[in-house]
Amino acid sequence: MILSRVGEKIKQLRLESGMNQKQLGKKLGVSESFVLEVETGRRVINENLMNRIAKVLGKDINDINMHDDEDNNKPPVVNKEIKIDKKGKNKDNDVNEVWSNALSSILKNVPVYRYDLNKPIAVKQMPVISNKIEGHSQDKVAFLTVEQDDMTSFRICRGDIAFGYVIHEVENNSICLVEYNNIRAIRQIKKLDSNKVLLISNGGNLRTETVNVKEIRPLLKLQKLEITL
Repeated sequence: MILSRVGEKIKQLRLESGMNQKQLGKKLGVSESFVLEVETGRRVINENLMNRIAKVLGKDINDINMHDDEDNNKPPVVNKEIKIDKKGKNKDNDVNEVWSNALSSILKNVPVYRYDLNKPIAVKQMPVISNKIEGHSQDKVAFLTVEQDDMTSFRICRGDIAFGYVIHEVENNSICLVEYNNIRAIRQIKKLDSNKVLLISNGGNLRTETVNVKEIRPLLKLQKLEITL
């Protein structure tokens, strides 16, 4: 299968680069288990992620070695027979439509937002597993473009893309996009007691702000990070 050959190729190049699965996942902003599933052929990856993997590993993944050996030995097809059903329809188009519908059920366009969460500036495809994306409802996930360098000590830098999901309640020790004092920013949240939380930022200098729970609105809990190289 082509999918398994892609995984084998990624594993081969990763080993040649001297990286383990955890190290590769960290550079890509995904989990170690995600890399394992890709390498074993159990996870579908899109072209964007494949290009980022190739950039990290410094090798082209989309080469001829990814194709099955049997395909390499097949003679070139000069003429392709077009199958027409009794109604005059191209049967190949029906097959393509079936595949498109099948892929749409396992891949979903997830919006990419700025901090205002107003209008998507792009979309990124994510695999759907058990009707969820990364364990969350499909309509509750989003990507966020990092707009500031006030969390660089957390390895969150301007231009990076963070994946997260919508929340409405304060979660202790979480890193979230929050709204307070009429601003929106990414902060680490630590609960002090039932009424107050500590908002932590660190762009080279540690900064903390004590805020009343009622004065803060958590918007998006960040779960993963795609690092811009």
